[in-house]
Amino acid sequence: MTNPRAERVKQVRALAQRAVRRRAGAFLVEGPQSVREAVAEAAEHVRDLYVGPDAADRYPDLVTAARHAGVRVRPGTADVLEAMSPDAQQLVAVVDAVVPDRADVLAARPRLVAVLSQVRDPGNAGTVVRAADAAGAGGVVLTGASVDLHNPKVVRSTAGSLFHLPVATGGELADVVVDLRAAGLTVLAADGRGSHDLDDLLDVAGHAPAGVPDLTAPTAWVFGNEAWGMSDDDRALADAVVRVPIRGRAESLNLATAAAVCLFASARAQR
Repeated sequence: MTNPRAERVKQVRALAQRAVRRRAGAFLVEGPQSVREAVAEAAEHVRDLYVGPDAADRYPDLVTAARHAGVRVRPGTADVLEAMSPDAQQLVAVVDAVVPDRADVLAARPRLVAVLSQVRDPGNAGTVVRAADAAGAGGVVLTGASVDLHNPKVVRSTAGSLFHLPVATGGELADVVVDLRAAGLTVLAADGRGSHDLDDLLDVAGHAPAGVPDLTAPTAWVFGNEAWGMSDDDRALADAVVRVPIRGRAESLNLATAAAVCLFASARAQR
């Protein structure tokens, strides 16, 4: 491919728009790390892989792996890849937008789940997916009011973790909580106004007194909106509300940072 104004190039670039993604049933995966994981974990869903000359030289193993997996590899000039995505380091994959059903995710009886409720920032959402993957979580759920999972910034922020664990979307938080409890998960809301201190819960993990959450139990952590946190009604849905202790002078923690702290606390307790 040599023409950056070709119709196919425009179609690929347009997948940055949510409405176009919905119509096409596909999304963009950009950059070597994310593309590598898409090829390794979901090659059957990769429609096309577009590769620029520099990327072909730098990542020959990735291109070879894609071809061996049956992925259609389309070479293009540097101008073509730049027109598709300036952030992709000349590697762009078009991937089927396959999202697992929440019931199927919970049917696997995960011991650790992250729930994003009205999380709107794509960087935060993607980073929480990445942190959940790193902590060994069994899944992530984004409520219907959260950012689109296949927003390019979300996908990039997951750094390939999107292809490592199931991420379900949709539904009201109240319905999600009902399903979480039915799957045997304790539901903990992370909020700076929580009545339980995360460090205290770690101290009693495995022998928590009555009325105190036990972090060794299967747990779903609910994280709220970046700007206003969780409403009183949403906090009331949880079995307990937990705060991350602030030892220094910081006013608060970034949502993704707080989520990573909570998820790793549960992962440590469960192990």
